[in-house]
Amino acid sequence: MIISTFAAEMLMMFQIVPIMWRAVRPSRIADMPAVVNTFWLRKGYEGLTFFGQILAPTQQEADRFNAGASADRQSAAMKNHEMIHLRQAQACHDSWVCFYLLYLWYWLKGLVFSGCQVRRQLKHAAYLLNPFEMEAYRHMNDPNYLARCEDGAQEWRKYAKMSLKERLLMYRSNHKL
Repeated sequence: MIISTFAAEMLMMFQIVPIMWRAVRPSRIADMPAVVNTFWLRKGYEGLTFFGQILAPTQQEADRFNAGASADRQSAAMKNHEMIHLRQAQACHDSWVCFYLLYLWYWLKGLVFSGCQVRRQLKHAAYLLNPFEMEAYRHMNDPNYLARCEDGAQEWRKYAKMSLKERLLMYRSNHKL
């Protein structure tokens, strides 16, 4: 039983390799399909943009993402959030690799420099104060935002120039913490 569970987890982990190999430039993608991958998405996460596809934790969640604007309001907002990441990748020299390297840089910077006090006050501070996530969360409920981002979503650059303290203050003012 343990071996079969381990084998299933390993299979799920390596299902992302074909997605990476078949990836095309972000500018060539009009819509991102959602696929199920339970390994990379743990409890509490609804979706993850991965090389032009959205990884979802369950088939039900993937179906909600694939329904797009015709889905319920929350699902449409989450699909919009992931599509904003696509536009951000277009703004990063139209490269998934550049996008992920910058994303990782800002996440690590937030993890290392946010300090224990910030992490106690704001769970997942490195994620929530990442400039890419700040833009995506700010505009996820605006269905017209993507249409205004023909050259890629670039508001994240404004947040990247801010210090972590400034981003935290902005996050608090927007979320009434």
